[in-house]
Amino acid sequence: MIVNILIFLVLVLLTIGAGWLTWKAVRARRLWVKIAGGLGAGILTLILAAVTFAGGRGIAILYFPGAKPAPGLKVEGTPDQIARGEYLANINCVGCHGQVDANGEPTETFPLSGGYNIGEAEGFGFMGQVATENLTPVGKLANYSDGELFRAIRHGVNKDGQMLVFMSLLPYGELSDADTEALIAFLRSQPAVTPNGPTGDNANFIGALLFGAGMFPAPAPKPDTIAAPSADTSVEYGKYVATYGECRGCHGPDATGVAESSFGPAVPNPRPLVSTLSQTQFAAMMRSGLKPNGVPFPEAMPWENASKMTDDDLAALYAYLTIAP
Repeated sequence: MIVNILIFLVLVLLTIGAGWLTWKAVRARRLWVKIAGGLGAGILTLILAAVTFAGGRGIAILYFPGAKPAPGLKVEGTPDQIARGEYLANINCVGCHGQVDANGEPTETFPLSGGYNIGEAEGFGFMGQVATENLTPVGKLANYSDGELFRAIRHGVNKDGQMLVFMSLLPYGELSDADTEALIAFLRSQPAVTPNGPTGDNANFIGALLFGAGMFPAPAPKPDTIAAPSADTSVEYGKYVATYGECRGCHGPDATGVAESSFGPAVPNPRPLVSTLSQTQFAAMMRSGLKPNGVPFPEAMPWENASKMTDDDLAALYAYLTIAP
């Protein structure tokens, strides 16, 4: 953070200096100096001002997101909470936070020791380190209160109130209070494991520029309290399943697909395919990773998330994906 703020201050000074040069040039006696110097210095001033503004806005988004204080929460950690938390973590956390192999690649297995440099893997290594955190008790988790962990999951900020770059862009802030507490209970129950690679975020000034310029979306505010719909096979609960299953995170808020953007390639609308299937065919497809015609899902499709769901959760997800959004 300190380095990025210093770069921002240097840019502010350079912008002021370029503005002063522009003022001096347009006041020069010689016409060619007025035109060439004023135009050149003016363009430089505008460029520096734009970069300074975007960088300052990005720094504000990353380090001063206006997070509320962490709640004074103490999770009981009952066996039911731990079991529910393990179920949720096995669907949505282990894919990124699971332990990595010798090459730094995720193995999608417990414990959640992290170390996957997701920024580098996704082609954004130039914006600094964005690596999955060690969520076992030996990592930063050990210094977080239950309330600070709740705030990290719900609002995507760390212990100091600074934005968690990748986590803040995922839909897990829409988990219910009860499920968020269940996740915390499970995280506390894991064995302490030291990660094999780097963990945590350390965005550089380029990363701040990308956020400030709108290349990455600023996180939307989340409510302080969320109640989940009743666990059944209804459409309403199916939407909730699509939330913690990361379906809506990739396929869009209404699971109708996402257009190509600076954030990534286009993601198709799954509804036309699912609407042609029976519930039994849908469940078989999600458990095998194979479409009814035998064609496997694209590599980018994390169908393994759904393969770990209960039959009722898959039935609810099917109900949600077969109605008009």
